[in-house]
Amino acid sequence: MSETTPSLATPQGGIFSISGRHWLILLMVQLANLLFGMTITLANVVLPQIRGALSATQDEISWVITLNLVATAVATPMTHWLASRLGWRTMMFCTVLGFTVASFMCATATSLESLIFYRVCQGLFGAPIMPMGQAILLATFPRHLQPTALVIWGIGAVFGPVLGPVIGTVMTEIYDWRAAFLMIVPPGVCALICVWFALRGMNERSATRLDWTGFLTLSGAVVSAQLILDRGQRMDWFDSPELVLIAAIGAVSLWMFVSHCLTTQNPFLNPKLFLDRNFTIGIAIAFVMGMLSFTSLTLFPSLLHDLRGYPDNIIGSLVAARGLGNWLAFLVIVPFTREAPRTAIATGLAIQAFSGLTMAQFDINLTFFDIFWTHLLQGFGQSITFTPMTVMAFSTLPKHQATEGSAIFTLMRNFGSSLFISVTVLVLVRSTSMNYARMSEFVNPYNRILTFPDFPSAWSLETLTGLARLSNEVQRQAAMIGYVNAFHLMGFTALLSIPLACLLRRAPKAA
Repeated sequence: MSETTPSLATPQGGIFSISGRHWLILLMVQLANLLFGMTITLANVVLPQIRGALSATQDEISWVITLNLVATAVATPMTHWLASRLGWRTMMFCTVLGFTVASFMCATATSLESLIFYRVCQGLFGAPIMPMGQAILLATFPRHLQPTALVIWGIGAVFGPVLGPVIGTVMTEIYDWRAAFLMIVPPGVCALICVWFALRGMNERSATRLDWTGFLTLSGAVVSAQLILDRGQRMDWFDSPELVLIAAIGAVSLWMFVSHCLTTQNPFLNPKLFLDRNFTIGIAIAFVMGMLSFTSLTLFPSLLHDLRGYPDNIIGSLVAARGLGNWLAFLVIVPFTREAPRTAIATGLAIQAFSGLTMAQFDINLTFFDIFWTHLLQGFGQSITFTPMTVMAFSTLPKHQATEGSAIFTLMRNFGSSLFISVTVLVLVRSTSMNYARMSEFVNPYNRILTFPDFPSAWSLETLTGLARLSNEVQRQAAMIGYVNAFHLMGFTALLSIPLACLLRRAPKAA
C-alpha cells in the first residue's frame, strides 16, 4: 500500500464503542475468512465422490488439491502489490467476487480438467483474502482494540477449516458433491455486499512497480516446494526423476530470489521486514502454527473411517469439537493478550503439545470422549496462541507495511501446513509398512500363542478366510502405530516451539 493508510476515528472505549462502519468491516473480513477457510478442507471430504463421478484415478484426482494449493501459494505474495495498484476496496471486491464465481463453477464442472481449472481460479482469487483482512483490521483499528478485532476475525480463520468437513459431509449426503461447492455462493454474495459498503472511500492507489524477477523466482521456489511436498509420497520422493528436476528448479529459483532481493533497490518482498525482531519471531511461530493447524484434521478422518468404521457425519461432528474449544478461548483471550501476550503464546503452545502427546497415547479402542476432549483442547490452545502471536508480530511494524507483512505471514502459515501434513503422512505410511512387516513375522504355525484354545477362531491359520482376517487385523494395528507416531511428532513440535515466545519483545502500550 501507499505510505498512508486509511483509518477510521475510534473513541478510546471498548469494542462496543466502535462505529457501525467498524462492525461492518469486522463482518466483512470474518465472512470472507470463513469461506476461504472452509474450502481448505472441504475438497478433501468430497474427493472420493468426485473421483467416482468423474471417473478419475487416485493420481488424477489428487491434482484437484495440489494445483489449488500451488495457485494459493503463488498468489499470496502478490497481495501487497495488487492492493497498492487497485486499492483496498477494489482489491477485496474482485478477490471475493472471483472466489465466489470460481466456487460456483466448481459445482458445474463436468470433467476433471474443468474442475481443476476452476480450483486453480479458486486458489488464485482466494489467496489474498486472509492477508488482506488481517491488514485491514491492523490498519483501521487502534492498537488497544486490535486484540479484540483479531479475535473476532479469528473466528473465521479457525472455524472455516472445522466447518468445511462438517457441512460438506452433510450436503454431500443429502444431495451430492456439487452442493458442497454451491453452499459457498450465498455467503459469498453477502461478503461482497459488506465489502462494497465497509470499504467505501478506502481505495487509495499507488503506482507501485512489480519486481518481475523477484516474483517469478519466488513463484518458482514456492511451486517447486509445494509440488514436492504434495506429490513426494506418491512418487517415491527423490527416486523419481521428475521430483529431482522440480527440486533443482526450486533450489535455483530460491538462490536467485534471495540474491536478487539483497541486491536490488525495490525487491518484490522487502528483506528489511525481517530486521524487525517481533515480526521475524512471529513468522517463525506462524510457521509452527501452520504445522499444527490442519494435521489432526487430515489424520483423524482416515483413522476413524478406516480403523474404527465411523460414518462420515459422526467423524465430522467429533472433529468439529475443535470449534467448541475455539469458542471457549474467545472468553479469555482478549484480557490474556493485553496483560501477558508472551505467556499467552507459550500457554497455547503448551496446551497444543499436551493435546498432541495425549493423542499419542490412544490405542485402536479410542472412544468418542477421547476424540472430543483432545480436539476441544487443541482448538482452545490454537486460539490462545493465534491472537497474541499476530498482535505481537505486527506491534512494531509500520502500518504501511501491514499488507506486505500479512502476505508473508499467511504464506509461511500455509507453507507450514503443507510441509507438516506431508511429513506426518510420510511418518504414517512408513511406520505402518515397517510395523506390518515386523508384526507379520509372528504370524506363523510355530507361534504357540496362535494355537491357544482361546485364540479367536475367526483368525484361524488353517483357512484362507482366517488368514485374510488376521492380516487385516495386523494391518489395523500397524496403522494405529503409524498414527500414534504422527501424533507424537505433532506434540513434540508444539513443545519444542514454546521457547520462541520468550524471544518476543513486549509490545508497546496501546495508544
